[in-house]
Amino acid sequence: MPIIHTTADSFLEIAARQPPGTPAVMKEALLVSPEGFSLSEQSAADNPYMTTGLPLNLDKASRQHEALVSKLEELGVKTRIFSGIAGQDDGVFPNNVFATAPGRLVIGSMRHPVRRKEAEREDIRAFFSETLGYEIRDLSIEACIAEMTGPLVIDRARNIGFCGMSPRVDETGCALMTEALGLDATLRFDLAEGEYHTNLVLAIAAGELCLVHPGSVPNPFLLKSLRAIYEDRVLLLRESEKNAFAGNCIAATEKDLLFSQKAKNILREETTTALEDWSFRIHFLDVSEFEKAGGSVRCLVAEIF
Repeated sequence: MPIIHTTADSFLEIAARQPPGTPAVMKEALLVSPEGFSLSEQSAADNPYMTTGLPLNLDKASRQHEALVSKLEELGVKTRIFSGIAGQDDGVFPNNVFATAPGRLVIGSMRHPVRRKEAEREDIRAFFSETLGYEIRDLSIEACIAEMTGPLVIDRARNIGFCGMSPRVDETGCALMTEALGLDATLRFDLAEGEYHTNLVLAIAAGELCLVHPGSVPNPFLLKSLRAIYEDRVLLLRESEKNAFAGNCIAATEKDLLFSQKAKNILREETTTALEDWSFRIHFLDVSEFEKAGGSVRCLVAEIF
């Protein structure tokens, strides 16, 4: 049975074992196009990364979304695109609702009613069950809050998770996500007050390195764990880099990292140099319209394993 850990030492006993050899990066990507995209008043209540008061340019959002799809396809990642639906304001961020393990779709349990509609999408459920033949594990019917790979950042190569606690996940949700996704262990910790999703402050890239903003995670045992696992490949983000969505990057392949253009404009040269020295190719994409809603490149992609 998977175990939820709240101290570094017990977690590291699991993390230090021989990696299971599972794929470190997605085989396909699921995205939801920006029809119906809007700035959600409900999400704004606890998403400090949202920029309220600015109008959305949906034509520009569509072009940015198409460019992201094109980049993924160029890198050899097959994309599965579903249309957005009016009334599902945050539907463009499917990673909070849908996550996968090989052969299984896990559906999240969302905090806000506007996002619960996304979990009910029959077309996405049917795609996984009928087209891919995946088992479905539905957490939306459970008495919990579990916003999938928003609060839960996963190292797929080691089959372990890092779950930052906030109003977007509770202890039951953390445990159910860990079990449903078949993780061997998850380290549970509190995010700093005001933070809402771990994937804004922590990224694990292909099991090879991590980027983290220490100020957003006051628990010292998280940084201790990261340094024990990733050794000299722990990149510390400054507040300005975190606020520019540098922590919301995603590994499209084992050597290709996707960041937003906003992150490019503020990332320190020493950070990009380190990534390049470790043989990673960096790609920057303009997703500024989506960043108004508090999410960036990683949030736009639900990984299919």
